[in-house]
Formats: sequence, structure tokens, C-alpha cells
Amino acid sequence: MKKKAQVAIIGRPNVGKSTLFNRIVGRRAAIVHDEPGVTRDRNYAEADWGGHEFVLIDTGGFFPRSADVFDRAVLKQISEAIDEAQAIIFVVDGHAGATTLDTEIARQLQRSEKPVLLAVNKIDDVSHVPQISDFYALGLGEPTPISAISGRQIGDFLDELVNRLPQSSKPEEPKDKREPESDDLHVTSELRLAIVGRPNVGKSSLVNALLGREKVMVTEVPGTTRDSIDTVLRWNDENIVLIDTAGLRKTSRVKEAIEFYSTVRTREAIQRCHVAVVLADATEEVLDQDLHIIEEVAHLHKGIILAFNKWDLVEKDANTAKEFEKRVYEELRIYSYVPVLFISAKTRQRVFKLIDLAQTVHAERGREVKTVELNDFLQQVVTKYPPPSMDRREVKLNYCTQIKTNPPVFAIFCNHPDSVRKNYRQYLEKSFRARFGFIGVPLVFRFKKK
Repeated sequence: MKKKAQVAIIGRPNVGKSTLFNRIVGRRAAIVHDEPGVTRDRNYAEADWGGHEFVLIDTGGFFPRSADVFDRAVLKQISEAIDEAQAIIFVVDGHAGATTLDTEIARQLQRSEKPVLLAVNKIDDVSHVPQISDFYALGLGEPTPISAISGRQIGDFLDELVNRLPQSSKPEEPKDKREPESDDLHVTSELRLAIVGRPNVGKSSLVNALLGREKVMVTEVPGTTRDSIDTVLRWNDENIVLIDTAGLRKTSRVKEAIEFYSTVRTREAIQRCHVAVVLADATEEVLDQDLHIIEEVAHLHKGIILAFNKWDLVEKDANTAKEFEKRVYEELRIYSYVPVLFISAKTRQRVFKLIDLAQTVHAERGREVKTVELNDFLQQVVTKYPPPSMDRREVKLNYCTQIKTNPPVFAIFCNHPDSVRKNYRQYLEKSFRARFGFIGVPLVFRFKKK
């Protein structure tokens, strides 16, 4: 099947681009806020209208002459989105009228020679329709009045949009025979891999290093990524969805409303991933906030890898990595099952080993242990160290079986579930991992009354 057509949404800040993006894709795929500049990266999502499938690209607000580092990076993202797209939606604010910046954007879009649909947003009822007359002067054809927030006229607008798209945007083969495209975000993937961590540890740089191109905006200023961005990486004939996320801080340190929403979206990204790479800064070793993020991922029972970025900046000798790893595991304590890797997004050192390790963790997360093996294990550990009781009642562990995978959950049937001490539960898990592995995978043991 041919690659789906891509449609870029372009416009100056705060005209409702992300609201329209969410309206068309049918879900809150982008953060929406009244403050200008919330969207920075290109955000991709699949859309379908009347059987016509296309990929929609949300972009940041257009600031052509700003000296601000973020604005320049956003402008580069917009330019690349225009180059990628087969059609463009130019969103303007019907209440504000045609501005000088709208005119400047219109000229650039005309030079692109791409089909452009002019969407006059915030036209919430018929009485506002006369306000669109100013926009004929932009020279982009007839403006279409819409309301992204209420959905007014969106259907008619999408009818016009799909008429402008290449015919390849309509599926030519049954979906079960499709060959997935690199940017097809709704394909069934073997692995959804979230990149999480504190601000400015290099999450977007890592995604770009894996993709081999700058698809996610990277600057030297902390907090660049505010939304969770999905990108499909084709690796050894498998699709891997990379989820770049905003930096996670402790809730007590989250002050801005936008940063709060970014944190919520990052936690949502963790919830929908299979494995999370917790990215830390090798020049700072392990910080409390890194451990807090690992705890967050473990609480959601996702696979975990701890990767230390910027390894190229660390002065090294023959023992540096070994000594560093020893200190890390002293800090990890109950998370000692988490594999540790030293990488450099800048030089791409070991970044692809990270993918191989993520696939291993994902496979471990879906592994099933036979009941006969579990009960053999249980008998051995109980014989070696019988369970003490926290309330003087004799505890007998009778039977063990696996009741779930992804994540793995094991049920241990006993006479007094509430009497099993915490340290004995830890002993069981440590012994279990020594026998069965499950690298990078949080395990759940449920003690049930027999």
C-alpha cells in the first residue's frame, strides 16, 4: 500500500490548531491551553474521513523573526512539516481578523505550491460568518468558517480536505494485508517504548539518534518537550513505537498549568507503553528524582530500563563503568532487577543496544512459567526457609500458579495470606528472580486464601 497522505496544520500562535487537531483525530492527542506556544514539536496522528485515511501533523505557533531559541526550533519544525505534507490547513482566528503575521504565513504557503485550505476558526454561530470576509485578501481562495471547539462546519471542511488529497490516501487493500508505513501510528506494534526522565537529560536527542533524523525538537534549554510524541521505528522487521515525553518532576515542583498537563500526559504515556526507558544524566549519577520515576514506572507494572545518557562526557578508565554500576545498584535497592546501560545520544554509542534490551524486557514481561515449575520452586524455597508468621499463626504456602502475563502476576495460595511478613515476600521474589529471571520486569505476587 502507498504511504498515507500527510496534512499539516499551520498558523500563528493561539488560533486553535491543537484544538482542531484533536477534533479531527477524535481524541485529545495534543495539549490545549490558552497560553501561546504550548505545541512545539510536530505531533502526528492518524485520521479517517469518509474512508479516506491520512496522517495529521500538528505544529507549533509560527514566529518567523523571533530570536528566541524555542521559536527558531519551532519554525524549523513547521518548515519540515510543510515539506512533508501533501496538503496544508492554514488556521486563522476569525475574531482577530487577518493580521500581518497571517499575511506573511500565507505568502510562504503560496511559495510551497501545496494545496492550502484556509480555516477561519472560532466562528461559533452564523452571526460571526461576516467576519471571514477579511481573509479573502490572503490570496488562498475561499475561507471556510469553522469552530474547532464546538465542531461547527468541521464535516463540510473535511469533505473539502479529502477532495484535495492524493487518491492514495484511500485504502487500496484490506487492512490485514497492509505493509505498515514508518509513520503509521495505528499499526500493531511489537513494542511501545516510552522515553521518560527528568528535564534536560536528552530524551528527544535519544529519539532522534534512534530515528537517524531530527523528528523531535531538541534545544539546550530544559523542558523543550511538552507533549508525548509517538514515532514508529522499523527495527529488524518489527515496528517499535517510540514515545518521547516531557520531563517528569515531583508534583510539588510542578507550578505552571502547562507543565502540570505535560506531567499528566507523560504518566498517560507510561500507562500505554510496554517498556519505559528511564533516562538519567551520567554526569550526575543517580538522583532521588530518577528513583522516583523508576518507582512510578514500577507502580504501573511496566518494563524498566535505566539508561545513563551523556556517557561520552564522563572521564573514564578501565574500571569506571563497573564502579559506576556498583554505585547505581546500591541506590536501586528493591529495583535491583532493572538493567543499567551507559549510552550517548550525541555519539549514538549503544543506543541500538538499548532497543535490543527493550525487546528482551518486553519478551520477559510476556513470558509464562509452567505451574509444575512454580510449585517445584515454591517447595524448595519453603524447605530452605519456612515462612515466619507476623501474628504467631503457622503459615503454610500450598500452591503457586501464574494467573496473568503482561505484566506477570503469580498467585500463591496459603492458609493465612495476611500473616505473610513483608521480608518473607521479598525473600520469595529475590529467590524467584534468581531462578526464573524476568530482567527489568516488576512482578506481582498475590497471596490468596486456600
